[in-house]
Amino acid sequence: MDSLITGTAAGVPFTALPPADAGPAPLIVTWHMLDAPRSDAAFAAALPMNDVPAWRVHLGMPMCGARMVDGSMDAGLELIRKDVLMSYLYPFVRQATEEFPAALASIRAQLPVDDGPIGVLGGSLGGAVALRVLTDTETPVFAGAVVNAAIRMRSVVGLFPGDYPYDAESEEAVDSLDFVAKADVIAGRAPLLVVSGEQDHPELRIDAMRLVTAVGERSELLSIPGLGHPLADEPGIEPAPQLPLAREVDNGLTRWFHRQLTNVS
Repeated sequence: MDSLITGTAAGVPFTALPPADAGPAPLIVTWHMLDAPRSDAAFAAALPMNDVPAWRVHLGMPMCGARMVDGSMDAGLELIRKDVLMSYLYPFVRQATEEFPAALASIRAQLPVDDGPIGVLGGSLGGAVALRVLTDTETPVFAGAVVNAAIRMRSVVGLFPGDYPYDAESEEAVDSLDFVAKADVIAGRAPLLVVSGEQDHPELRIDAMRLVTAVGERSELLSIPGLGHPLADEPGIEPAPQLPLAREVDNGLTRWFHRQLTNVS
């Protein structure tokens, strides 16, 4: 991690890790979890993918890391209490996706990345951002990967206490983030690796398997025995030593992106 670069890209904080030669190379962009690791720097430490011959640029999610309000997650917790879907989950994914094109242009201006298709990676709620880049944007992508991802937002809402009071607006919002329903679009865009901890929430495990089945031959499932939902210990904001199970995820992602870059070249 000694060679990492930190900065902002069109207002979005990032932690960037260069390839071994630190020269021009392809780009992989990531979005972190809201569980630990819950910042771009912590996600870079958990999943550095050091042996991938590409720049890995880890973007900060809204109201996380450097964008926390008053240096804490309290403002985000208040949004959860207000309306977990329409004040928290849905706007976070929407903002992260909408701010991405300008952030990508800024990254290309700041770092020696090539102008070809990018890789995308997301963990948990960040997985919904990566999948939305695949399904709802025109950004060229050579490969995608998600880890313990929010694949169907309705399943994520169901993890919170109580019965959510859906109405027409929230039904439309939650259905717009159902990526099993958009599997045909994903299959037409890029190969996808779906990493799922065998101890993750059962609903998310089911969604992971359904997505791989729906995408078909351009998708692979990587199950990690013993892995729950988080990839790091709490509080998960600052970089921390890589946990053994996170190393297994990191190794799987490294093999995946290395293979896909070889296929592209």
